[in-house]
This record gives sequence, structure tokens and C-alpha cells, in this order.
Amino acid sequence: MKFKSLLICLLISKFIYSQSSNKVDSRIDLLVDYIGVVYEGLDFSNFIYIGINRQKLYYVKEDSLINIYDVSTALNGAGNTLQSFKTPIGLHEVSEKIGNDMPIGASFKHKHYTGQVLEILLDSSSNDSINDAITTRILTLKGLEKGLNVGSYKFDTKNRGIYIHGTTEEGLIGKPASHGCIRMRNAEVIELFNAVNVGCKVVILDN
Repeated sequence: MKFKSLLICLLISKFIYSQSSNKVDSRIDLLVDYIGVVYEGLDFSNFIYIGINRQKLYYVKEDSLINIYDVSTALNGAGNTLQSFKTPIGLHEVSEKIGNDMPIGASFKHKHYTGQVLEILLDSSSNDSINDAITTRILTLKGLEKGLNVGSYKFDTKNRGIYIHGTTEEGLIGKPASHGCIRMRNAEVIELFNAVNVGCKVVILDN
């Protein structure tokens, strides 16, 4: 498992560092081909790659790099254990899309709109009173690697409630700050939400 993740990480690193003006060379073909072999039978016509060390999210569609977004993953780093407050690694997929047509700042608890629209903080301060608020859009994640992020309540990504979502703390985007989820700027999570479908594969690595 570690060897497989290392190979994927090396290939992704090569294609990322070869890009210019959001265009990638033939290394993206190698990446897509390799992932297709490692995860045989799965659809990688479009996928999301999240690099925890870089605090970046890459959206790839039909062998082209569509966009790169700054994100915030867990303040506690990478890890798959329940109540670790860490961001899980490995292969996942988008299992639900929640919040379509909600306004920017719409607040969610337990995946339901609370009726509140929260203020978005653009400075680097943290608002502990809103307790890692989930805003605007939610892409819930489901683990696909048995023994790593699915198969036991203790390390199951879906049971842990790990999402890609908007945040009130936009000023902290670009550095670790969350309780385990992947935070995005609100306008950008709307853009990603509109671009991907349920079932879109998500590869998360502590690169």
C-alpha cells in the first residue's frame, strides 16, 4: 500500500512540476494510465488530486488539468483514524453533493442547511466560536481502499464525516487549519461542485 502511494505521488509530482500556464505535458497521460492500472476498472476520465503538503487541489478532466485550487487540510496533518482530526489519505470518491443553489456562507450542520448565512473572514484570524463551520457547498467523501479508509468504523472516511466544503475562514486557506476536512474558498467550492459528479474519484496524498 505504501509503495503504491509512493509511486502515485512521484508521478503526480512530475506532472505538476512540468505544468506551464495550467497546461500539462504528456506526463499527465502517464499519470492517468498508471492510476488506471493501479485502480483497474475505475473511471478516471475526471478526478481530483489533493496534495496535503502543498495544500493544493488539482482537478483533472479528460487528461487535462482544468484548475488548481488552494485548500486547507487538517491542522493535525494526515491520518485515517477516527477522532484524530486528521485528513485521510488514499483513494476516495464523491458520494454526495449537498447545497446546490445555497447562498455563499450558507451554514450546514450534519449535512443540513441551518438557515443561517455566516460571515466570511478574509484575514488570517480564526473564529473558534463557529467550530470549524461548513459553508456554501459540500462534497462528501467515501473511502475506496479497504483496510486504509474503508472497512472499519475506526478509520472509515465516510463514518468520520470528511468533506470538501466551503469555510468561513478563507484567510486561512493555503495552510493546514481544518479538523480533518478539505476546506476551499466559497466561490471556488461552488465552481468545483458544479464541475464534478457523484462518483468522481479523489486521490489524497500526504506528499
